[in-house]
Amino acid sequence: MGILSWILLGLVAGALGKLLMPGDDPGGWFVTMLIGIAGAFVGGFLGSIIGIGSVTGFNFGSIATAALGAVVLLFGYRKLKS
Repeated sequence: MGILSWILLGLVAGALGKLLMPGDDPGGWFVTMLIGIAGAFVGGFLGSIIGIGSVTGFNFGSIATAALGAVVLLFGYRKLKS
């Protein structure tokens, strides 16, 4: 995947993570996008360890894995900032 694909996947994953965990977060859309991109990496890493799959392209499984990774990072980010 190219860098633009990772950014687009990060935007989608960040938006889905924010949708799954609504609330007031420190930071704006840029922080959400960064958390989404990092969530794609974390979700892909954890998914490959657990055996449920990894982030391989722009498909439903990759988006779901990246969104779950974004939720994990968003949860941790909220705990650190509060």
